[in-house]
Amino acid sequence: MSRAELDDAGGRLAQGFNHVAFSVGSASEVDALTTRLGRDRYPALSGPRTTGDGYYESVVPDPEGNLVEITA
Repeated sequence: MSRAELDDAGGRLAQGFNHVAFSVGSASEVDALTTRLGRDRYPALSGPRTTGDGYYESVVPDPEGNLVEITA
């Protein structure tokens, strides 16, 4: 994956990750954890949904704004 905003002023790509993903085992667990995180002030940025490649997922931000993907 790539993102234009990772380019720094010198034109070199920054090192790092795009997101981290955790599999929780089932769609119902994705739903439950997404709901719980929303109640704890981490609302989903996307999903829960079935992606084009067949995964059931939601994406939430962590306290620092990193993307956390919850998958089944």
